[in-house]
Amino acid sequence: HYSGLEEAVFRNIQACKELAQTTRTAYGPNGMNKMVINHLEKLFVTNDAATILRELEVQHPAAKMLVMASHMQEQEVGDGTNFVLVFAGVLLELAEDLLRMGLSVSEASYIVIEGYEKACKKALEILPDLVCCSAKNLRDVEEVASLLHTSVMSKQYGNEHFLAKLIAQACVSILPDSGHFNVDNIRVCKIVGAGISASSVLHGMVFKKETEGDVTSVKDAKIAVYSCPFDGMITETKGTVLIKNAEELMNFSKGEENLMDLQVKAIADSGANVVVTGGKVADMALHYANKYNLMLVRLNSKWDLRRLCKTVGATALPRLTPPTLEEMGHCGSVYLSEVGDTQVVVFKHEKEDGAISTILIRGSTDNLMDDIERAVDDGVNTFKVLTRDKRLVPGGGATEIELAKQITSYGETCPGLDQYAIKKFAEAFEAIPRALAENSGVKANEVISKLYAVHQEGNKNVGFDIEAEAPAVKDMLEAGVLDTYLGKSWGIKLATNAAVTVLRVDQIIMAKPAGGPKPPSGKKDWDEDQNE
Repeated sequence: HYSGLEEAVFRNIQACKELAQTTRTAYGPNGMNKMVINHLEKLFVTNDAATILRELEVQHPAAKMLVMASHMQEQEVGDGTNFVLVFAGVLLELAEDLLRMGLSVSEASYIVIEGYEKACKKALEILPDLVCCSAKNLRDVEEVASLLHTSVMSKQYGNEHFLAKLIAQACVSILPDSGHFNVDNIRVCKIVGAGISASSVLHGMVFKKETEGDVTSVKDAKIAVYSCPFDGMITETKGTVLIKNAEELMNFSKGEENLMDLQVKAIADSGANVVVTGGKVADMALHYANKYNLMLVRLNSKWDLRRLCKTVGATALPRLTPPTLEEMGHCGSVYLSEVGDTQVVVFKHEKEDGAISTILIRGSTDNLMDDIERAVDDGVNTFKVLTRDKRLVPGGGATEIELAKQITSYGETCPGLDQYAIKKFAEAFEAIPRALAENSGVKANEVISKLYAVHQEGNKNVGFDIEAEAPAVKDMLEAGVLDTYLGKSWGIKLATNAAVTVLRVDQIIMAKPAGGPKPPSGKKDWDEDQNE
């Protein structure tokens, strides 16, 4: 029998195991989708662990530790969140076996934690030896597309070749000479209709908007950007005007019109032929914009306005003053187009090397397009990771089985009790190929024994073949199934940290109002005289 505190450790582990089990069935290309309905009753259909966790409101404090670890992986690498969850969940599951072996829980926890930390350190030492290749040229679209296959495949199995090529084109076109790649420079625009294969890449920006005026297309655009409304100036204070006759009334409105005319004419005379505004467009201003052949686009989002300024090299002006040459943006063409039945305004660069690229996603439903957008995000993040570290390790469970094999050998050389924890850490790596096999409908034990047999012969790059009918293995380097080195090392680090943190907790103390009986309400008017 365990004491109350010792039971708390097992309850924490149980909560984490249940959370990991939720996302485990979504692991890999054959993973099942989850239907998540969040607190706003918005529906998500996805197998992306980061999205599932973001929309689930996890209440249990210990399970929140795992959620935080996977969020850290999302921020640091942008992919591999499910790996962190599955691995941390299995580490805790195996730790539970050790804790129930007979030592007191606090003593056993200390031994398990020490063993896990040693094994994690060893795993990170072994990992560089498992690197099977490196990205050679990140400006070659074909090569980049082949490296992005694996991360896209786990979200959009079957469309990975087409999507990886789109993402590669977008990323390569905006990769600066310095090599500092910004994920925010790849925009996604989703338009319902057609199919995935109708998606395309545009160099520049696409907005789901219509133009305000009559002009719908401009070549060699010179762009003036205003963060204020496109309207006449309104005085800060209220003024009263006394008008005595009809002539004065005519002159009063005419003065306003002339002022507006001069302002718009000054903008047109500066050479600008496209005006982008962040506020409302007045009817009178629109009339004069049409008169001087200015194309008018209104963007409600200040973030869109900032990104557009970055794309075309413009400065956003706070007042309707004519822009100088330095403040104006330049762009190959700006035109109104129709995609499906949606009107879009396209700011297109004729040159390939613009500052921003947009991937135009087409699909039959919003849910499908949201899922494709998540696959695109993972692909773009993988490209960013490759700009930081070009090393790649074999996927499909090959790296995990090799680590399991080598850490088991290392555990046997350790003299203390922590060797049991080190061996359990090695066993936890089997969960990755096991999850891939189970989700592909194949007997997991057969796959793992085959992988061990091949790895004992020294074939480090052999992993599970998800496309075979029976339990089969193949060389992952030849198949092009590759994971980023950084993603793997961060995943192992964060999962171990999360598991160790949960094991260190023996009590959860919630700060809530104290219990106990409520104060007696008593009879009302108890001090009144009964006789009255």
